Amino acid sequence: MLKPRALLADDHSMMLAGLKKLVEDTCEVVGTVGDGHSLVESAQRLEPDLIILDIAMPLLNGIDAARQIKRLCPDTKLIFLTMQTSPTYATEALEAGASGYLLKHSAPVELPLAINAALRGQRYLTPSIATPVVDRAMNPERDPAVKDPVAALTPRQREVLQLIGEGKGTKEIASHLNVSLKTIDFHKTRLMQRLNIHTTAELMRFAITEGLACSKP
Repeated sequence: MLKPRALLADDHSMMLAGLKKLVEDTCEVVGTVGDGHSLVESAQRLEPDLIILDIAMPLLNGIDAARQIKRLCPDTKLIFLTMQTSPTYATEALEAGASGYLLKHSAPVELPLAINAALRGQRYLTPSIATPVVDRAMNPERDPAVKDPVAALTPRQREVLQLIGEGKGTKEIASHLNVSLKTIDFHKTRLMQRLNIHTTAELMRFAITEGLACSKP
């Protein structure tokens, strides 16, 4: 019987190495990547059965990468393996098309369960997060994420905000996204208006605080 083909995404090489050892008994690992843009490209090229990805990744965060992947490869199953314990992130991951959401410290025990569930067309949530996620789904009026300003941003605005948070300048962002400097200036202006922020430095701090930017120690 053929093993399911898996693509792994994390910006820490040691984590990728450990993750590969953890899944290679049940999956054929067809690739590993360290940033969100490489993940989208590799997913489209390799068409894996399963992707295990983090939320905090350079260039493009995991949730926005997941949204793109589900448009390009709707049959690929996505499992988030992250340190983010917030139910808000878990909810966004599920809305982006994820089949699983679990925490890194529980991976040895829970990842095989999540993989099996995903491949059967089911969802797996780490137990400590499942209850508040269900509560938010059933009581959206009490969900603080409804008032989250980041949730109101467009995918391109989140992408620009993340790159600002990673310390990239306007020219570098424009080159990376293959758009004009004027377009990036427009997005920055709109971001400042929507978030009531007045400087690029404040945008950077906001992106890091909200977990959009992948900061390094």
